[in-house]
Order: sequence, then structure tokens, then C-alpha cells
Amino acid sequence: MSGGDIAGLIAAGVFAVLVALLAIPLVKLGKVLDQTTASIKEATDGITPILDETTETIRSANGQLARVDTITSNVAELSGNVSALVALFAASVGGPLIKLAGFSAAVRAGVVGLRGAKKAEDSVSGRRRRK
Repeated sequence: MSGGDIAGLIAAGVFAVLVALLAIPLVKLGKVLDQTTASIKEATDGITPILDETTETIRSANGQLARVDTITSNVAELSGNVSALVALFAASVGGPLIKLAGFSAAVRAGVVGLRGAKKAEDSVSGRRRRK
């Protein structure tokens, strides 16, 4: 063996050691990538039922909102009907009641006026008798 052959063997040995040192991090990186792949698959498997349940919950909520919307529209229609009924009642009964109240107030004022006039007359005639 000559000096060049020995230098070549040394260079080949150093290259082999360098490849071995570089292979260790590459193997570890491969394991990390495998574990990352497994974690992503596990997360995907866990997310799928959650998404299905969320979808079902949203469908149920939408159904309930549709029912509430129906109830709300019925209540709005009912309040409109009640408002119309109150207006009709006020128009048909309110006017005559106001007239009746005015008439009764006038009769009362007349009766009070007659009583007051009679009492005044009695008191005036009573004073005249005493003298």
C-alpha cells in the first residue's frame, strides 16, 4: 500500500463516520415525522365525530329557531287581532259610554243643584219664620 491508498482509506473511513453521524439525526427526524403523522391521524379521527355532533346540534338549533319563528309570527298576529278587537270595542261601546257618563254627570249636577236650591230656599224661608 502506498501513501495514496492509505490516505484514500482514511478518507473513506472519515466519510463513513460522517455518514453515520448524519444518519442518526435523519433517523430521529423520520421518527418525529412518523409520530407527527400518527398525531394528525388521531386528531382527524377525533375531530370527525365532533364535527358530526356539531352539525347535528346546529340542525337541531335551526329546527328550534324555526319553531320560535312560527310562535313569534303567531304572537304578532294575535296581538294585531287583539289591537283590532280593542279598537272595535272602543268604537262601538266607548262612544255610548261617554254619552252615558255625560248624561249621568248632568243629571247629578241637576239633582245637586235642585237640592242646593231647595236647601237654600228652606234656609231662607226658615230665617224669615224666625224673625
